[in-house]
Amino acid sequence: MTHMLKMTGVRKTYSTGVVQVDALRGINLDVLAGDYVAIMGPSGSGKSTLMHIIGCLDVPTAGTYELDGTDVSSMTEKELAEVRNQKIGFVFQAFNLLSSLSALRNVELPLVYAGTPAAERRERAMAALTKVGLADRVQHRPGELSGGQQQRVSVARALVTDPALILADEPTGNLDSHSTAEILDLFDELNAAGRTIVMITHEADVAAHATSPWHIYDGQLRDEPIGAGAAK
Repeated sequence: MTHMLKMTGVRKTYSTGVVQVDALRGINLDVLAGDYVAIMGPSGSGKSTLMHIIGCLDVPTAGTYELDGTDVSSMTEKELAEVRNQKIGFVFQAFNLLSSLSALRNVELPLVYAGTPAAERRERAMAALTKVGLADRVQHRPGELSGGQQQRVSVARALVTDPALILADEPTGNLDSHSTAEILDLFDELNAAGRTIVMITHEADVAAHATSPWHIYDGQLRDEPIGAGAAK
């Protein structure tokens, strides 16, 4: 099996004056192609720091991180930006859509940054929006869409570059229960079709959709059944 994401001894230390804070303390994580991983943890557990490193928004202080066979542990910001655009599709809690652009144009944006020709951009964006069930909403702006529909646009934008990894950060945090169920069903379908997904969440019922649940406490990962952390 292909190792999509492999972390070995990853540590992250922040220095504030003379004080050092160990946000991550030796993370070992191996995600295979096609896995659906959920990482749960309370505020201050290191969850956000881990998400930033997985998403190539930051680099470890120590240890190694390989993404789709590429060691990204000590890349420059420019190199990390290229990896983010080519290998990772992001889905955020706040959707991060541009309000002045249609759903189609929002989904096209990663391809614009990659220099993809206009005709190909449109074709791929249409295909991605069709895949998430929004073929009839492509010209609607975010303000004309429900929260669940906006998150579907965000998922389509994540898919349009055909990334190695979909990284979802609290993807249902701003949604009602009905929209949450729809988005989780969509992730289930994407994973069943072979997509590798890593989801960061604090909700056990959301994490239960993943096939590989992990909990993070005090900067360390534990492989535990969903709900095991609730009593701690």
